[in-house]
Amino acid sequence: MPQTAARRLSWMFQLIALSIKAEKEYLSDLDGAIGDADHGISMALGFSAVTSALAKLDLDEASPSDVFAAAASAFLDAVGASTGPLYATGFQNAAKALKNQLSLELPEQVAIVEAITKGIQLRGKGQRGDKTMLDTWIPAMEVAVHAKANGLTIGQMWRHIVEAGAEGAQSTRSMVATRGRAARLGERSLGHMDPGAASALIILRAMQEAFAERPES
Repeated sequence: MPQTAARRLSWMFQLIALSIKAEKEYLSDLDGAIGDADHGISMALGFSAVTSALAKLDLDEASPSDVFAAAASAFLDAVGASTGPLYATGFQNAAKALKNQLSLELPEQVAIVEAITKGIQLRGKGQRGDKTMLDTWIPAMEVAVHAKANGLTIGQMWRHIVEAGAEGAQSTRSMVATRGRAARLGERSLGHMDPGAASALIILRAMQEAFAERPES
């Protein structure tokens, strides 16, 4: 088990990278139905770059903020498409939210989910119902904030986050895309899950694995 908060975040990003790589073809197939069929490739490249950048950090001295700042820079450098700036802004926002924080207890974990979501929303000017990754991230954020306010355990919180994210991702099947490349299809985007929403769910599940050591707690 990682000993420092920075090491735990590095482990989290490794889990995300492995999970995205395993689902790369699935994500690209989803994207092929409504986009350019490269979402899985782009996400895999981005998170591979993040893990490479974090391998160069002194994780015994780095802060959680340092880890997210490095992740933001690496992801942006690796992914030039729209997803790159969105996640880079989300990670940079998380770096700001964790400034001077050295632990990763429930309040900090909520801050991470909230900061990533709001960063993506700020950069993309999107909202729930646009058939994007935000249809996964926004419900996840709302559940995280509710968990903090209502005294849930970390395990309970992440179980609810993933459930809400999964419902959000599935809901994109019944939406008409209004943003991104899929918006060009109009009504033809109906019936297809948004690839960004699907990859966001994969990310949340990897985060659950990294943070919720005892999911039933």
